Amino acid sequence: MTELAAKIEAILFVSSKPISMKFLANACSCQIDEALAAVDELAKERNIDSSGIHIVIGDEGITLATNPLFASTIESLSKEDIESELTRPSLETLTIIAYRGPITKPEIEAIRGINCTLILRNLLMRGLIDEAEDAVKLQPVYSLTNDALRYLGLHNVSELADYAELHGNTKIDALLSALTTESSDV
Repeated sequence: MTELAAKIEAILFVSSKPISMKFLANACSCQIDEALAAVDELAKERNIDSSGIHIVIGDEGITLATNPLFASTIESLSKEDIESELTRPSLETLTIIAYRGPITKPEIEAIRGINCTLILRNLLMRGLIDEAEDAVKLQPVYSLTNDALRYLGLHNVSELADYAELHGNTKIDALLSALTTESSDV
């Protein structure tokens, strides 16, 4: 596998949504045709029966997916993930989204201090959070779903305990403002 294909595979691995060819080329500092060739190389290597991971190339972009041959195995695991109780990290992430949403993944990670990719995927699968594109932040933002509110017995997130104080917390605002300033300086 070439280094470019490996970089693209890493980007796809950490992404929670399909990635455009243009984004991959920019992220890897290469031409679009080079990125396309690397994606094709990756697909030839991964899209075989003996691989657990496949490359999906669609209108929305390129993404990683599990091998369709293992659907029943993944389904039982996913069902277990959805039916099990939320872990402490999941509850922390859900709380951040409830009080600070709509919020981006980097903002959540700045508050928690760790990567939240798998936690966000799990919360999305459970239907507790929504992912939407934000035209201002230019990346997905997360917020509570109506199902989550219903489960909590709330009509609106503002009914959460100490919502006004935590939603507008000046220390968290300063942390997120520093993150925004830092990313715009890059």
